[in-house]
Amino acid sequence: SMKDLFGEAYLLERPLLKSIRSDAPVVLLIDEIDKADAEFEAFLLELLSEMQVTIPEYGTVHARSMPFIVLTSNHTRPLSEALRRRCAYLYLEYPGIEKEIAILTSKLPGLDEALAAQVARAVAFLRQSEKVTKKPSVAESLDWASALMALGVDELDDESCEQTIGFALKNNDDIREMLADD
Repeated sequence: SMKDLFGEAYLLERPLLKSIRSDAPVVLLIDEIDKADAEFEAFLLELLSEMQVTIPEYGTVHARSMPFIVLTSNHTRPLSEALRRRCAYLYLEYPGIEKEIAILTSKLPGLDEALAAQVARAVAFLRQSEKVTKKPSVAESLDWASALMALGVDELDDESCEQTIGFALKNNDDIREMLADD
């Protein structure tokens, strides 16, 4: 029967569903919510509003416990008014250069501190540039420093920057603009 086909045995429990089916409260991180589609945002709104999710063909799953939900956004699109009304808002600045150096050296053992400082200063410059539309995050700083380490680069010069800038900038127009400035 249809009920058997859409029953509990076939329910794929992903993090959102798992978080509300947990007996103990959990923390649920939804990273970059601004990149989610409208269907997911509607699903999330139901959870935030009513502490339940409705699964077509299966039914409504009510939360056993209330998860603490953290959403992150990079503002690639505006979030709906309904979603924003259900959240507390906290804006976090990018780390300063010293903090970024500390992050890079702690997350990448073996990274030379001078190279970490060059990457941190270069990323700070890219973030402040009005020509860059997609500002690099700390994750991109880590990716860039990792790529430089993998290539055996010990100084971020024009050549190594040109070869690896795609680890920091994820937009072709941004890359073109920055390389044209050389």
